[in-house]
Amino acid sequence: MDVLGILIMAGQLLLALSILVGVHEAGHMLAAKYFGMRVEKFSIGFPPKIFGFKKGETEYSFGAVPLGGFVKISGMVDESLDTKELSEEPKPYEFRAKPAWQRLIVMMGGIIVNVVVGIIIFIIATYVYGSEYFPASEINKNGIVAHELGREIGLKTGDKIVNVNGKPYEKFPEDVINADVFLTDNNFYTVKRGDSLLTIKIPSNIAGKLSEDKNNFISAITPFGVEAVEDGSNAAKAGLKPNDKIITINGDSIRYFHELTSKLETLKNKRANIVVEREGKLLTLNPEVSKEGKIGFQPKMLLETKTDYYTFWQAVPKGTTDAFAVITNTVRGFGKIFKREVPLSKSVSGPIGIASKFGNQWIWQRFWFMTGLLSMVLAFMNFLPIPALDGGHVMFLTYEIVSGRKPSDKFLEVAQKVGMVILLSLMVFAFGNDIFKKFQ
Repeated sequence: MDVLGILIMAGQLLLALSILVGVHEAGHMLAAKYFGMRVEKFSIGFPPKIFGFKKGETEYSFGAVPLGGFVKISGMVDESLDTKELSEEPKPYEFRAKPAWQRLIVMMGGIIVNVVVGIIIFIIATYVYGSEYFPASEINKNGIVAHELGREIGLKTGDKIVNVNGKPYEKFPEDVINADVFLTDNNFYTVKRGDSLLTIKIPSNIAGKLSEDKNNFISAITPFGVEAVEDGSNAAKAGLKPNDKIITINGDSIRYFHELTSKLETLKNKRANIVVEREGKLLTLNPEVSKEGKIGFQPKMLLETKTDYYTFWQAVPKGTTDAFAVITNTVRGFGKIFKREVPLSKSVSGPIGIASKFGNQWIWQRFWFMTGLLSMVLAFMNFLPIPALDGGHVMFLTYEIVSGRKPSDKFLEVAQKVGMVILLSLMVFAFGNDIFKKFQ
């Protein structure tokens, strides 16, 4: 991947995290200020500080490490481990001086805001972009391409998927490749292969395998054309132009996009002999194929798609349902991990893995989908009952409300340290796992 692509992926991730961390910490801060607690610091990013300013009692800043943020509330045992005030009597403006129910709301503030923001993003994205898909009738003109994982479960290129769990479907890939199919048990496809109907069972461990980028599943068999040629690319240097039709590569007929990509994979770092049709004439071009198996053009897929658009009031329930489906699917994913059907190493991604999901092109529709998804995932992960996360504070505060006994400040300090060790260990594991998967 080129440097520009890496910078675009990193830029999208940093912008998304800045938005989500900002609103999350603002949720804590606004709730704390509402209940009269003193907020000492509000930071997006971790130290060292790049710049900041002070307004009233609060210092607002941006840190040089843009993978998180924090709010420092007086009298609260948090990730700063600043406990010098705890030896004194609580002051009226301190977190520890307020009723447990107020402290609970403050700790839930970030989670609630992330959920609300995630829902809003999904609603607006649904309203603006609609839902694009291939109709089943269009997909079954040519069938599907069975990639490595598809072939592993018994699918073949050219198969036509007619039913999912015994029922006809309308939309591809939405109705065929989804969490209901991959994160639950006893699912199957009915495919037409030649004149025969076959049942292809979907293994319960398929979700873990799908999490690996190298394990592609299925895609549509798609005729294609040349929509645009990248400036300075090998294709441009060889003379490829928009609207050209690729006829053969090294003598092999090319009708569909998967045939093109498969052929170029075999020609990495070599020159290809490509015959194209341009305005009724046949021309021969000799572009060099990159080490990634590409020549540098944007294909135009010629399979007809359909887009469902929604009024705003139709987008509200659909966007809300899609947002909460992220949390439901995350819970299902955890269930698969606990049942050992999905390896933990295949399910955990750090910043490198997450950034790759944004893609190396800045497409706003995909950016907002990923940002909305991350907002819901962050809300769920922060709610986990791990000390140092919001969920850990919520756990201790719930215990205090139910039992009427407050855990000691010393206990909370020790729990915070244990939680930070757990989180740092998970971060190291996630980073290492990203790097390991890149070199597999």
